[in-house]
Amino acid sequence: MSSDPWGRVDETGTVYVRTADGEQVVGSWQAGSPDEALAYFERKYEGLVVEIGLLEKRVQTTDLSAKDAQVAIDHLREQVEAHHAVGDLEALRTRLGELVKTVESRREERRAQRAKQSDEARQAKEDLVVEAEQLAQSDQWRAAGERLRSLVDTWKGLPRLDRKSDDELWHRFSHARSAFSKRRKAHFAQLDAQREDARKAKEKLVAEAESLSDSTDWGPTAARYRELMSEWKAVGRAQREHEDDLWNRFRGAQDVFFAARGSAFAERDAEQTENLKLKEELAAEAEKLLPIGDLKTARSAFRSINERWEAIGHVPRDARPKVEGRMHTVDRAIQEAEEAEWRRTNPEARARAAGLTGQLQAAVDKLRAQIEQARAQGNASKAEKLERELEGRQALLDQALKGLQEFGG
Repeated sequence: MSSDPWGRVDETGTVYVRTADGEQVVGSWQAGSPDEALAYFERKYEGLVVEIGLLEKRVQTTDLSAKDAQVAIDHLREQVEAHHAVGDLEALRTRLGELVKTVESRREERRAQRAKQSDEARQAKEDLVVEAEQLAQSDQWRAAGERLRSLVDTWKGLPRLDRKSDDELWHRFSHARSAFSKRRKAHFAQLDAQREDARKAKEKLVAEAESLSDSTDWGPTAARYRELMSEWKAVGRAQREHEDDLWNRFRGAQDVFFAARGSAFAERDAEQTENLKLKEELAAEAEKLLPIGDLKTARSAFRSINERWEAIGHVPRDARPKVEGRMHTVDRAIQEAEEAEWRRTNPEARARAAGLTGQLQAAVDKLRAQIEQARAQGNASKAEKLERELEGRQALLDQALKGLQEFGG
């Protein structure tokens, strides 16, 4: 008979393993010595130890599912309970029991992780739905459309929830996208209609612009082109495929008109510059008449100058006040000389001036006599009052005498 701390072989070749519940039959060995029998079943035990160790490592270091781990544990436990090995089987049972606890702990961790992931996915999808519903009311068609497409990609990357929750959230999400698409479609349909109206209106503006392009009525036509431009801007844009062509025709018609007007104005400016030169020469000729000596000669000379002046035509607008002012200065000098001559030679005016002077002289003489009388009577206040009146009448008399002198009297 042969034995070790965990087993023995009896004389019949039966192999036993020692357990807490007593000896258990392992098997029968007839092929060799008892020591060989024990060695064989000890190797069986070592094999179980290795398998349990490998399973423990897999549970700790890999993503082995709890279900597969439990199947492997049950398989090893059946081998341990079958008592087909010699060794500390209780220790193996203990290790397998601890492994079961570890697997269960891992199962709970994964369950909690899945619950957390599910909650996070639910929250993420609810956030997507809320944002999609907000975007459904947006008028930023391009940006909102791109963002909604991005939200769809994000949704596809999230885990599925339970069917009911996932379907409800997806229904809201899809409804928001559909509402946005419907609004955008209606907007662009309306925009297309507006652009078609704009195209028709711009066709009319182009036709009028082209009809005006050969006009030589510069002022009114230029004003009408400005009105047409304002109307063009107010109409809005036509369809893209028509807008550029319409604009090129519209602008081209204006360019033809304004180029012709520019050419005409350039010719006019050259002519007016020459006119200015001629009028400046006439102004200089007129200024030589100053100061006025012989009125008749000056008047005749100025009339000749003015006739040549009127025949010349327009000068540049900004130069007109200065050159015309020079002529007006000479004209005013002649008019003043004529007025002075008239006053000097007009007998009726001279008679009126002489009569007025005589009346004022009589009034002055009378006031002086009254003043002397008041003083003689000792009435000082009356004398002072009369003196003040005398000052006024004397001033008028002096002025009248000066005017009378202009008549040579």
